[in-house]
Amino acid sequence: MGISADQVDRQREFDDANALGFPLLSDPGRDIARSFGVIRRGPLPNKRKTFVIGRDGTVLRTVRSELNMRLHADDALEALLRATRS
Repeated sequence: MGISADQVDRQREFDDANALGFPLLSDPGRDIARSFGVIRRGPLPNKRKTFVIGRDGTVLRTVRSELNMRLHADDALEALLRATRS
């Protein structure tokens, strides 16, 4: 799933334009961002991080990169593949 501070209608537009195939959640109050430690003060967007969470709820990997979206996707996929092999 993906989560951002964008409003639901903006999330829907993004999903429609990109056909992601997974749920997008809206966190306009940034409560989820705060709980995961990715919130920034003021009007700046949240820090860009990807969390790969296992079936048991443990964080398998955290990917940190503000600019390299491919790194997020590649590292997350690698972590998921390792988890399924274990």
